[in-house]
Amino acid sequence: MSKSYKIAVIPGDGTGPEVVAEGIKVLNAVSKRFGFQTDLTYFDFGGDRYLKTAEVLPANAAEELQKFDAIFLGAIGHPDVKPGILEKGILLKLRFELDQYINLRPVKLYPGVECPLKDKKPDDIDFVVVRENTEGLYAGAGGTLKKGTKDEVAIQESINTRKGVERCVRYAFEYCRKRNKAKKLTLCGKTNVLTYAFDLWERTFYEVAKEYPDVKADYAHVDAITMWFVKNPEWFDVIVTDNMFGDIITDLGAMIQGGMGIAAGGNINPQGVSMFEPIGGSAPKYRGKNVINPLAAICAGGMMLEYLGEDAAGKAIEKAVMEVTGKHIRSLAAGQMGMSTSEVGDLVAKLSATA
Repeated sequence: MSKSYKIAVIPGDGTGPEVVAEGIKVLNAVSKRFGFQTDLTYFDFGGDRYLKTAEVLPANAAEELQKFDAIFLGAIGHPDVKPGILEKGILLKLRFELDQYINLRPVKLYPGVECPLKDKKPDDIDFVVVRENTEGLYAGAGGTLKKGTKDEVAIQESINTRKGVERCVRYAFEYCRKRNKAKKLTLCGKTNVLTYAFDLWERTFYEVAKEYPDVKADYAHVDAITMWFVKNPEWFDVIVTDNMFGDIITDLGAMIQGGMGIAAGGNINPQGVSMFEPIGGSAPKYRGKNVINPLAAICAGGMMLEYLGEDAAGKAIEKAVMEVTGKHIRSLAAGQMGMSTSEVGDLVAKLSATA
């Protein structure tokens, strides 16, 4: 009897349902080839539900999602809902309640994808950012005084615990070892200014490094990393950093790999349920036009399969995506691919099932 994985599907807002549909199409194709099944359950969390019910998430949402092997998310963001309500109420809430303490972001330039960096090729851009996902400035600690007056005070605190930092750093070392490429792990921080938080990060990093003598451990300030991403991205293998810096440098990473249309990520709880998603937004202006690029969502599906232990299936999806970017589409931009959303999904599904 073939293996079966219970997948919670949250199509979300805007073009989310369209790209998720293509991702599911590819999952179905590759599952037949590699002998497993996906048992899908759909959830309507997003802007339309919120506008109808005034409820962002049901009280038992996290409890329900813990019953699944993984979560496949499309996009969150609705033009008729104030920014922050859905993002905090769905994305951040699920990350925290499901303890998805790792945000995993591969940054890889695929064949045929135009890179904004002069003379950089796919061999030059292939690294991974491991971002701490449940602490730091996003923990929500702080407050305001005298709001709305000329004496207003706003305080936002960065929360960093030894437990939270160490489990993130340890995950990064293990990931770097398993990736088995340059076997170099870089801590991205700001030790010269953020002396309390990054003293903890740096001490923990080098203490854990002693357990991984086969991995080269080094450090770089976040501002230097942004420069080197542009000048010498080939220097990097795996980078580990805190929540805020990780949020910033992964968007820069998405741009040097060709844009949000190809960028996928995972919110990982190594001991629980993890969530995988395309990095780009919901792009509501393209909704229903069959022109949005589904490759990031398809890549997120591939990441999900690798997380579930279906490495060969995940690699087959990536190989098919690389063939599509290298030979079949003109651009990653919506409406400029030379193919429709569903045609791109059909092609990746065919190649994944037969490659």
